[in-house]
Amino acid sequence: MQSYTIGQAARLLGVSPDTARRWADAGRVTTHRDENGRRLIDGRDLAAFSVEVGQGATGDEEEPYTSARNAFPGIVTAVKLGDVAAQVEIQAGPHRIVSLLTREAVEELGLEVGMQATARVKSTSVHIDRT
Repeated sequence: MQSYTIGQAARLLGVSPDTARRWADAGRVTTHRDENGRRLIDGRDLAAFSVEVGQGATGDEEEPYTSARNAFPGIVTAVKLGDVAAQVEIQAGPHRIVSLLTREAVEELGLEVGMQATARVKSTSVHIDRT
């Protein structure tokens, strides 16, 4: 199972490394140390925690003035395989992204819960908000 450093986890959760470290110190997410003494979070633990964090996001937080890009790096939180089709969920910071694709594509990519992945969105209609 893939493990993530505090910095990698912070990027996937859309928070600062200091925030991720405080969450780990408070016991909100379990960490362990590698042979070099670095704190790591197991992929499955991070996936579960990212869902918890995403569900707790209210959208009231102050956000920077930005035009969102179409690449959403995150962590796979669920993979549901059918006979032909599959559903993959990615938690990218506070955003939950669900993709429907072929079972063959999921198997070729080797997607499983806890892995890092990037959801890419193509659209002919792009909305820009300034908050």
